[in-house]
Amino acid sequence: MARAPQPMPQQMQPEIRIDLGRQRLTLLGPDGVRVYPISTGANGPGEAQGSGCTPRGRHRVRLKIGAGCPVGAVFRGRRWTGEVFSPALAARQPGRDWILTRILWLTGTESGRNRGGSVDSLRRFIYIHGCPPTEPMGVPRSHGCIRMRDVDLTELFDAVPVGTAVDIG
Repeated sequence: MARAPQPMPQQMQPEIRIDLGRQRLTLLGPDGVRVYPISTGANGPGEAQGSGCTPRGRHRVRLKIGAGCPVGAVFRGRRWTGEVFSPALAARQPGRDWILTRILWLTGTESGRNRGGSVDSLRRFIYIHGCPPTEPMGVPRSHGCIRMRDVDLTELFDAVPVGTAVDIG
């Protein structure tokens, strides 16, 4: 007796989980699990516009910016400035909040929590982005974004499509 064909399992879509307490990002994907050290908002978790906090809850990758740019590419207003980060450049612009290499721009999916009004993650310009190698990982130091080492970020950027689910908590 012939068996009925079994449906093909759908390929697992990647998912990102950000653990604010442990300061780590976990990528769950078809190639397994990868864990990266990160740095989130120095002001802790929170959703309010202007708070400098990292928003919690369910998000999605809205846009991927920087494909093909060199590692260390400097971004301002989500556009590559043509500069590549160096210690000399950093010395000329002390105190600058560097956004480097790639940007994964997040949008909240929970109305009233991280989407809409004064809590909208997209309008707050919340990204997963690269930072200078001198910035520590594992401690909250950002202005609300999720900072990563450039080498880790390029790996993550290449592994996830637009629309990837991102849970922050």
